[in-house]
Amino acid sequence: MAELMENEVVRAFSTYAVIVVVKMLLMGPMTGYYRFTRGSFSNEEDVARKSAEEKKKLLKTHPDVERVRSCKSTKMAELMENEVVRAFSTYAVIVVVKMLLMGPLTSYNRFARGSFSNEEDVARKSSEEKKQLLKTHPDVERVRRCHHNDLENIIPFVIVGLLYALTGPELSVALLHFRIFAGARIFHTIAYIGALPQPSRALSWVVGMLVTFSMAYRVLNTVLFL
Repeated sequence: MAELMENEVVRAFSTYAVIVVVKMLLMGPMTGYYRFTRGSFSNEEDVARKSAEEKKKLLKTHPDVERVRSCKSTKMAELMENEVVRAFSTYAVIVVVKMLLMGPLTSYNRFARGSFSNEEDVARKSSEEKKQLLKTHPDVERVRRCHHNDLENIIPFVIVGLLYALTGPELSVALLHFRIFAGARIFHTIAYIGALPQPSRALSWVVGMLVTFSMAYRVLNTVLFL
């Protein structure tokens, strides 16, 4: 990660990504400012302490407030109405959640197999117990390797998949890519954790990688600018 952040292109991207995200976040306070200065609220609880007459005046829209709100939400709303983007979001969440579950699974195996890697994890144990617990175990290492493989494959899928979704592919083709990748990664985890005979794990890994390469080709073929 340290080497990655030394890359000037990555640093440039990080800089401008933060700029536009902060700009987007500032639209919230700006909306609040216009609501108070223009006396325009949308929720009953926002004017709960006002009289009935004042509520009628305050619970209304105002063009300045709506302008700021539309600036903030229109593009995102339009994006989320795109069926390909919604499909990508669904399958991206599925594989990311699957990847996140590898952490608890690693912890479970550490406790179940009595295998720890840090001194503080066994600080209250005796010296003899520490020697027995501070060791590796093949089951723990297998889950860790599976988790590491997820990181190497799912993160590129999320990045490339988002760019792919924005190129406007056919929904049926996009769904095929997303479903195959999700299925391949789920099967890869089952094959890895269950120690299924090869080439089951290797094939699922290759299939997932080919899907990512296919999407990357579409992105480059659509927006390549050198």
